[in-house]
Amino acid sequence: MLGIIGGTGIYQLDGLEVVEEHQIHTPYGPPSAPVIQGELGGQPVCFLARHGQGHQLLPSEVNYRANIWALKSVGVTRVLAVSAVGSLREEIAPGQMSVPSQYFDFVKGNRERSFFGDGLVAHVSTAEPTCADLTARLSQVAETLDQPLHTGKTYGCVDGPRLGTRAESHFLRGAAGCDLVGMTNVPEVFLAREAQLCYCTLCIATDYDCWLDDPSQHVSVEQVISRYGASLERAKTLVHELISQGDLLHDSCDCRHSLDCAVLTPEAHLDDDKRALLELLKR
Repeated sequence: MLGIIGGTGIYQLDGLEVVEEHQIHTPYGPPSAPVIQGELGGQPVCFLARHGQGHQLLPSEVNYRANIWALKSVGVTRVLAVSAVGSLREEIAPGQMSVPSQYFDFVKGNRERSFFGDGLVAHVSTAEPTCADLTARLSQVAETLDQPLHTGKTYGCVDGPRLGTRAESHFLRGAAGCDLVGMTNVPEVFLAREAQLCYCTLCIATDYDCWLDDPSQHVSVEQVISRYGASLERAKTLVHELISQGDLLHDSCDCRHSLDCAVLTPEAHLDDDKRALLELLKR
């Protein structure tokens, strides 16, 4: 089943015929919002609002572990997130969409980054952290809809909630080689890999961050909101078309086997809670 994580501006999934609203209790506390399960275009889909149904949560306040655990617990195997980002490249114009293939973790705050620890040791490869198959499907849909979609890009994740300095912007686009900057995809992308979920993010560029010399191009909340609406509608159209194609489940995908050789702690040494966690992650 496909799970959609809605970022800024997406607090419900238009057209979703709701079957059940899951109020889920996880070992890590409550997720950002209830998981809404339903059908869209005849396909089963789950939806979760990353920042809460009323956008109450800062990026650093999102309970990423609880969100991924909640989606996994109801049978989600593939996750498509939607996020607003700043563009660090002139060719990625505000309003255009991208699907990152790489992530640069520039988060310095205390976000819980892993399901592992406290008696359960695993080291999951994130050399290729996103799902190539899901990305290819998005690219095909975008081409069908004649919508520009940048792929093969690198997303630099920062803490927020403040908007960045020019020095940080230049560091990310220079030394770190990033093409996009946002506040929410780390640790979300890495937790999804630990949970053996196929994951990618549809990023909507709302601005050029602040690396350009022209001050009028520097990111502001007013600028983000004013440019976001029309782009968001195009993103929703792309998501709806992707879902309508169906056949999104392929357990042969490498993402679905990321724990095969990653867990080092023998099962005999796990307590009941860790054994239950590992069983959930391996589904």
